[in-house]
Amino acid sequence: MGNSLRHVRGESQKNIVRFIEGLSGKYSRWDIWQDFIIMSAIAIANTMGGPQVKAREGIYRSRAEKYSTKELEVFADMLFEVVAELERDQEQDFLGELFMALGLGNEWKGQFFTPYDICRAMSAITYGPDMAARIEKQGWISVSDPACGAGALLIAFANECRRQHINYQTSVLFVAQDIDFLAGCMCYIQLSLLGCPGYVVIDDSIVRPTTSYDAHGLLPKDGPQVWYTPMYFRDVWHYRRIGAQMDLLFRNAAEQVPADPPVPASPPEQSQPLAETKTGQLTLF
Repeated sequence: MGNSLRHVRGESQKNIVRFIEGLSGKYSRWDIWQDFIIMSAIAIANTMGGPQVKAREGIYRSRAEKYSTKELEVFADMLFEVVAELERDQEQDFLGELFMALGLGNEWKGQFFTPYDICRAMSAITYGPDMAARIEKQGWISVSDPACGAGALLIAFANECRRQHINYQTSVLFVAQDIDFLAGCMCYIQLSLLGCPGYVVIDDSIVRPTTSYDAHGLLPKDGPQVWYTPMYFRDVWHYRRIGAQMDLLFRNAAEQVPADPPVPASPPEQSQPLAETKTGQLTLF
């Protein structure tokens, strides 16, 4: 198995390690983990449809074809363990912690994820005493992490909202970005399973930061790098997006008289970076 395991805890983590060990005779631990994460992320994303379904299905098939039917069932069992554990306790960075326990941080670009307890402290500081009043006034807020890793900081912020009796599923839009494809997929899986509305952008946040047509991130500049969580399509966020689109159209109409009338519900050509109020690594806007 290569690097020795460390700090594996709980039945779900132990079960996933056991599943990986069962497959490791033919494949490396790294390949198994990478295929599991990417295929799981695609399986979740493609349930919502959209223009990226065909391309992502191709990625899924290219990874799945090297496994037998029985081996693919193991991946389903692994995803079940992730779901079960996050249902049992959402106060954790389950995939990030397991990634480190498997010793994969050393193997993949020297990547190390911030421990969840530190993320929890950072999120408590970010929350601020006026957050509830701000949400009550505006109806909702957006929070962004431009170097999300497996999503620990955003997960901790969601849990801080929960502790403060804020329903983050209807009151917070989560925007994540990371340059690493695997890390972005890990974040996407966890945000999706925890019911966080928003999206993960897998791209370089320095060279190509997340941009949106509106000031609050509801209408991101779309493309294959954007992965929308299932909760992003919930009715309350759907109507907010319609409102944001109408606001943009009316604003454009007031600023200039176009040669041709604008197409209904169509965003303007220029998108803008999301960076209104920075609080440490998290940005509130």
